[in-house]
Amino acid sequence: MDRQREMIPVSEPAFGEPEIAAVMDCLRSGWISSHGAHLDAFESQWAAYCGRRHGVSVVNGTAALELAVAALRLEPGSEIIMPSFTIVSCVFAALRTGAVPKLVDADPLTWTMDIDAVRAAIGPRTRAIMPVHIYGHPVDMDPILELGAEHELRIVEDAAEAHGAEYKGRRCGSFGDVSCFSFYANKLITTGEGGMLVTDDDTIAERARLLRNLAFDPARRFHHAEMGFNFRMTNVQAALGLPQIARMDAIIAKKRWIGGEYTRRLADLSSMHLPVEKSWARSVYWMYGVVLDERVGFDANEVARRLAALGVETRPFFLGMHEQEVFRRQGLFAGESYPVAERIARRGLYLPSGLTLTPVQLERVVDAVREVLP
Repeated sequence: MDRQREMIPVSEPAFGEPEIAAVMDCLRSGWISSHGAHLDAFESQWAAYCGRRHGVSVVNGTAALELAVAALRLEPGSEIIMPSFTIVSCVFAALRTGAVPKLVDADPLTWTMDIDAVRAAIGPRTRAIMPVHIYGHPVDMDPILELGAEHELRIVEDAAEAHGAEYKGRRCGSFGDVSCFSFYANKLITTGEGGMLVTDDDTIAERARLLRNLAFDPARRFHHAEMGFNFRMTNVQAALGLPQIARMDAIIAKKRWIGGEYTRRLADLSSMHLPVEKSWARSVYWMYGVVLDERVGFDANEVARRLAALGVETRPFFLGMHEQEVFRRQGLFAGESYPVAERIARRGLYLPSGLTLTPVQLERVVDAVREVLP
């Protein structure tokens, strides 16, 4: 096979002997389901890494968001302000708990939620704000927290794409009344599938643990006073993730090296806009996203096709929630338009940035980008 044409994947996890040894230890112990030492340690160590008191592990990031909203006990019809430019899980979490998603546009530079739009969206039914850190760059959290305090709103922080990212020296995942992570295969820490919510609130943590386990009555087995979820993470998954916490500094350093090298090597291209890093942020470049300049006569899909022909895999940006067919069929977001989200959805894509990316592969990606763009 011509190795110069082997596809460079967008993202690959990197495992070593510590992960293999931990999983094997778990298998030998026989504790492979939703109890075990690895699970307890993973919850407590990730919560501590984020500066939180409680960690509640779940099957994936979507479940973490849904469980987080459910644990807040919002009354039906409560509005949750969230970005249109995000993963569909955010809207699902609102709808499946009886809440109403209220969308806002993206900031044109960071692609996170537009703070002025959040302020304008607050109404009499607003009960929560869901800031979503995008592609490794934090939301400007101080104004969000101020709005939450001023209007008595709960903050559900989606940090699924921002493991170890920092806002003014404080780690993402430490800001919300409850904060959520995903440990999907392309995240900085992965358990294959998996997620966690973290919080300092004893009541939220207790309720989240109850609901994730079918709402079993702790004092009376197989007795249920309310509907719960089967959202338990397994000890095997936790065993895979646990050793990665110890090398978070190295993982972040690799991601920031990738981001820095792309920026250095592509900064002179006027045909694309590169990701920013605000002075108050420390991005982890979960994905290295680029947006085509309006002067480029084709869209991101065409760039992706041309790069694929050169052996470079890419992924498109999120399609805004207001443009999703599933929600249009339900009559949601009718007539709504979010110009920034719409533009970057059509003209944005991200380049390979997995932890296994080598300097040679990165150079190949840069050469391919320069070949397909004017």
